[in-house]
Amino acid sequence: MNPLLDRGFRQTQRPMMKQNLFAFLTAGAVFFWAGCGEMGQIEPPESAEDVRIVYIAKNVGNPYFEAIHAGFEQAARELGFEFTTTAPATPDATSQIPYIREQLQRGVHVITITPNSTDALNRQFQQARDRGAVVLSVNSDITGSEAYRDGAVLPMDFDITGESQIELLGSLIDYEGRFAILSATTDAPDQNYWIQGMRRALEDPKYADMELVTIVYGDDEPEKSLREAEGLLTRFPDLRGIIAPTTVGLDAAARAVENAGRAPQVQVTGLGLPSQMRRYVQNGTVEAFALWSPYRVGYVSGYKAVAMALGELEAAEGAAFSTEEFGEFELRGNATTIAGPPLVFTLENIGDYAF
Repeated sequence: MNPLLDRGFRQTQRPMMKQNLFAFLTAGAVFFWAGCGEMGQIEPPESAEDVRIVYIAKNVGNPYFEAIHAGFEQAARELGFEFTTTAPATPDATSQIPYIREQLQRGVHVITITPNSTDALNRQFQQARDRGAVVLSVNSDITGSEAYRDGAVLPMDFDITGESQIELLGSLIDYEGRFAILSATTDAPDQNYWIQGMRRALEDPKYADMELVTIVYGDDEPEKSLREAEGLLTRFPDLRGIIAPTTVGLDAAARAVENAGRAPQVQVTGLGLPSQMRRYVQNGTVEAFALWSPYRVGYVSGYKAVAMALGELEAAEGAAFSTEEFGEFELRGNATTIAGPPLVFTLENIGDYAF
């Protein structure tokens, strides 16, 4: 190419390159803000088949949340809504934030979530609601921050969960002896609320001879929970019981007691899945534990989510919605729904439950 022509070509390209760069940056900025969920409202669904629902569990790998998934999936088969599920690797207080953002970018109509914190997700919940999405707490609530979500589905009346756990352990150790609690994370709103209830229950003279020696946290991780349970058996040779109000912790506590040959001197109870605990009950390591139906929690949540997304259910005390399998449910204060009664599992009935 002629050098003079080449120089002229380069000179004319410079302003064009600047314009192209400006256009690229502008387009990138638009894409960025759209990705952050700042652009536009989520188009409301016209029918149940149009509704897109996501369930965000605390973390992956927990069989309890898989049972909740099964309930959602059955509701989806009956109503026809689109259902997806996702979860972070660990149940840290803020680990669910990017998953909420991702689902908003997808344009889901309802975010159902088992929150890892009572307040760390409030900003994301409000952003979702500002865009027109419904936010529904599932299995546990954001106690004290209820204004940032539209409703909740709880597995049972959590106001009596802590007391019922103390009563169950008391009945197993003749209401006498030292015991410990193996919980999930220090930020877990459901476990913390139940532990508060346990402490209040211990003020009753009926439990005067029962002593809570410590609370340890396994972060809902199997190996860490096992180490914490083993540590309890070492630190407290006279320990009479362990309450683990988390499925991962209950399995770990039972395994530790089984490995140490400390049953029935150390009674293990708490909240767990029958399928996960069946072996321990059948071999005598665990005599009794409790739970509700996580399948029912997911199923009822699916029906409630669709009714709220379609504007057919007002988030007000006394409002009601119906399900095909379990009938009608009425909303309590703070638009809360109780999915069902608690169950106590023993050798006599554990074979009747598959979840």
